Amino acid sequence: MFRIQPFVASALLLGSSIAAYDNVLGFNGAPEVETRTIDEIYEAAVAEGGVVTCWHGGDEAMQQDALKAAFEERFPKMTLNLTVDLSKYQDGDIDRQLVGAPDGVYVDSIILQTLHDYPRWDQEGALLHYQPLDFYKLYPAFRDIRGAWHATAVYPWTFTWNMDRVADGPMEFSDFLKPEFKDKLVLTYPTDDDASLYAFDLILQDFGIEWFDALLAQNPRWVRGTQTAATLLFSPNGTAGATFTSIVGLSPSAPLNISIPTKGHFNTWPQRAAILRDAPHPEAAKLLHNFVLSGEYQRATGVWSVRRDVPAPAGFPELADIPSTDPAEFQRFLSDRARVERLRFFFEGRLGTPQGPSSVVDGI
Repeated sequence: MFRIQPFVASALLLGSSIAAYDNVLGFNGAPEVETRTIDEIYEAAVAEGGVVTCWHGGDEAMQQDALKAAFEERFPKMTLNLTVDLSKYQDGDIDRQLVGAPDGVYVDSIILQTLHDYPRWDQEGALLHYQPLDFYKLYPAFRDIRGAWHATAVYPWTFTWNMDRVADGPMEFSDFLKPEFKDKLVLTYPTDDDASLYAFDLILQDFGIEWFDALLAQNPRWVRGTQTAATLLFSPNGTAGATFTSIVGLSPSAPLNISIPTKGHFNTWPQRAAILRDAPHPEAAKLLHNFVLSGEYQRATGVWSVRRDVPAPAGFPELADIPSTDPAEFQRFLSDRARVERLRFFFEGRLGTPQGPSSVVDGI
């Protein structure tokens, strides 16, 4: 039997200062509570080197360009090195960093869709316990009590359609089965994205397999990436008419329009952020997190805020007043990986495996 010798095991553990064991009984979880002004944090970040590296979940490389531009405009002496890729790939790369292969931790901030990873990373001692300014103005469901993580925005999967191609936009899930949507739907593979998988799980639990069979009869176009669906809807030379597996914000530009259903349930989730405990630029990471939680930035996201004191975008109710969605449910869904896998294989059996390259590099 092969066995790692004690000195080899010790060397492996020394490759990273992250503890490779459960930290519950360490009883050292008290957070660092921010008391400085954001400008004082800025000064510390500049003195540290003026650079912050953030990995952000998404499915198009340019998806967070607005965040980079806003951050660097607000803090001109800072550089935000921002990498957007699928969260399901980035979390594994973070795990590799945490075990010290090959270069240890070189990312400061992680903002991902894989909500279930954060409790695990925290239990492993990988996350900095830090409460940014106005931490308790966040909804309780959107923050960890010890500051290990917090949400940055609530992403909604609304019904979205192109008004030039669809006369009457969908108001309920049953509308997608109408004859006028035949050959006009563009949807993200539920086998390729857990948010899409969750959306289909919600729908089928409410409306049954018959709804899905009828949807397939509509001959939807299946794509990799949630942004791809929105891009095809917006494309002036396309034929795509509607989707329910994408995010365009709550005030999209023409010719796109949106609605939210009152029957059944649609997907919303709080994108989650944390600072790695061994981040090479902790002050810069703190500056970034304070910025994205600021009222100034939260009011500009175009979606529901994670702050209690920032109202919903004009024309929309508060999340708590919408019975057809619950953003806190997504983590519970993600945490049951056995159930997620069973659902994924069910849809793979009906749709096949996702086709084509990653949406980050497919050029759509």
